[in-house]
Amino acid sequence: MTFSIAAHQDGRFGIAAASSSPAVAARVVHLRDTVGAVTSQNITDPRLGTALLDGLAAGRSPRAALDALVRHDPNIDYRQLTLVDASGAAATFSGRHTLGVHGEATGPHCAAAGNLLAHPDVPLAVCEAFATAEGELEERLLTALTAGLAAGGEAGPVHSAGLSTVSAHGWRDTDLRVDWQEHPIDALAGLLAVWLPQRDDYVRRGLEPAASPGYGVPGDDR
Repeated sequence: MTFSIAAHQDGRFGIAAASSSPAVAARVVHLRDTVGAVTSQNITDPRLGTALLDGLAAGRSPRAALDALVRHDPNIDYRQLTLVDASGAAATFSGRHTLGVHGEATGPHCAAAGNLLAHPDVPLAVCEAFATAEGELEERLLTALTAGLAAGGEAGPVHSAGLSTVSAHGWRDTDLRVDWQEHPIDALAGLLAVWLPQRDDYVRRGLEPAASPGYGVPGDDR
């Protein structure tokens, strides 16, 4: 029901995901600044995202963190997972009960996976698009997600999408969701076009409130 990408660029981590089910980003996206990005999908257990990020934080490689989880989780055959660390190393896993047509791929500083897909090469198309895209991490993630849809996406219609990133600030500096819409990836692109020019102003408001730029809205006299 989902295809997604986890990625790393210039010390930042991000994830973009789309699904036929509602509110995909609420379950799939797991990010920790300076540590890594993890997606947990298929028959989703969000707790696995935290477990894998803890493994990366403890110094394990993505493959070692994933292998440790696979060995000890009794329900792992129902899960599909991707992760990327601060070196750009990546790993993926699809359990034997992953739904429908499914696949996964890794590329430079990225990992993608999907289930109930129209074609098993959708994740490869996602990674290839990320590798050749230019711009901010958010822009590259959106390009990759759009490429996945163009490559066939899911077997059924996509209804939700999300895109989140973290830097070294201690919070998500981009966190955009379209939880139920007919064309959620297009809507996500519209949200990003509004958000991205303002992102750094909002970060500065958090870090340096006295020096932060004004809002430019009625009632703001700064």
